[in-house]
Amino acid sequence: MKARPTILDVAKHAGVSKSTVSLVLQGASVKESTRLAVKQAMADIGYVYNRSAATLRSSSSGLMGLVINDLRNPFFTEFAAQFQMELARQGYATVLANTDEDPELQMRMISSLAEHGVSGFIISPSYGGEQETLAALHASNTPTLQVFRSLSPEDPKLPFMAPDYLLGGRLAAEHLLEMGCKRIAFLGGLEGRAVTEERMSGYLSVLNEKEITPVVLTGQATRSFGKAMAAKLQDDYPEVDGVICFNDLVALGVLSACPELGIKAGSDLRVVGFDDIEDCQDSYPPLTSISCNIPDFAKATASQILGWVKEGKTPHITERSPVHLIKRASSGA
Repeated sequence: MKARPTILDVAKHAGVSKSTVSLVLQGASVKESTRLAVKQAMADIGYVYNRSAATLRSSSSGLMGLVINDLRNPFFTEFAAQFQMELARQGYATVLANTDEDPELQMRMISSLAEHGVSGFIISPSYGGEQETLAALHASNTPTLQVFRSLSPEDPKLPFMAPDYLLGGRLAAEHLLEMGCKRIAFLGGLEGRAVTEERMSGYLSVLNEKEITPVVLTGQATRSFGKAMAAKLQDDYPEVDGVICFNDLVALGVLSACPELGIKAGSDLRVVGFDDIEDCQDSYPPLTSISCNIPDFAKATASQILGWVKEGKTPHITERSPVHLIKRASSGA
């Protein structure tokens, strides 16, 4: 007996990827010429899409799709590990996809996970291709929870959970002022990104209240950027005596540059990071940071997506989790 045609057969016949065929089957937005080519290929080889079977798989697979923008960042790795363990306690397996800040790869991962019938998506999205990604997620008809970043704010079909970034920025700025800083800079984060603006907004509001002129140097949220900015501050902004960094990686880069620049971190320059990854405790000096309490955040995320999948309880459209300041020697605490 001749085997039934598969989605791979359709892709080969149409000259497109498996993910593209999946998007067409899900009703997502693709070029009309591509849609017609896929439909023609299905007719040519006799492929029939069993939508009811796909729905059944999705509702009972016991799999959750976790799509993360950058697993090389310890912040996201710590979250992924905690989330996976929490789901395992509830009898669910996590299928993890690292998109490496690549929106095209993100699309392929979402399509592939949807084909495998995941019961839910948790996504910390890459930037770029927002409309295409939104179309694919909506077409999958799978409960989807956005975390840390948002493709589309206030979308009732894609609830969003994140730490209270604005409060974190305020706490960091107020702490540095209490420690005697006169000029505070904000370092890192890509300009124009919502998460950068949120983390920066608390800092800006405090400086505005104190009538202090801000110093903002945006860029990649990496150790190498932080190291380069430490030298730039010394050359171009010697009056800066405190810095708030977009994340801990930038802050750790600043700390690593201080000895060779003759800067004593914690007194000459007071440094605060954001996220409180595990490395903060072991840096020299130990890094003051805004804690996002990743274990609790991961537990809350797991609870929200499981409540949605198992009981139909849709999470709030937007939810912010508490943050707090962990004081260590890098800020002179």
